[in-house]
Amino acid sequence: MSTAKVLPLLEPEAVAPCCPPLTERPLTAEEAERTALMFKALGDPVRLRLFSAVASHEGGEACVCDISDVGVSQPTVSHHLKKLKEAGLLSSERRGTWVYYRVEPAVLAAMGQLLIRAAAA
Repeated sequence: MSTAKVLPLLEPEAVAPCCPPLTERPLTAEEAERTALMFKALGDPVRLRLFSAVASHEGGEACVCDISDVGVSQPTVSHHLKKLKEAGLLSSERRGTWVYYRVEPAVLAAMGQLLIRAAAA
């Protein structure tokens, strides 16, 4: 008889669309804080390259071993990936000795929604 305990699966934190399109109405203070955090994280060229490498990688996720060639040392890559995760732009999963990163579809949808122009009336 097994005494193993079954634990529920935890869903990764879904990033809700942050805001309406900028042309729709002014952002609230909370929306502006959340949006600024995302754009601040992407304001660094190395982070933007890493984010792009993950987002465009086949299968929608990338092993850190496949995206580390961005012209900085491995500890610096790890630092930038951590900042992207903290901003809610990436999620990760450890598989053995490697970490795989992915951009959640809701993140891209939220960022795109923010910049969509209001439809012409």
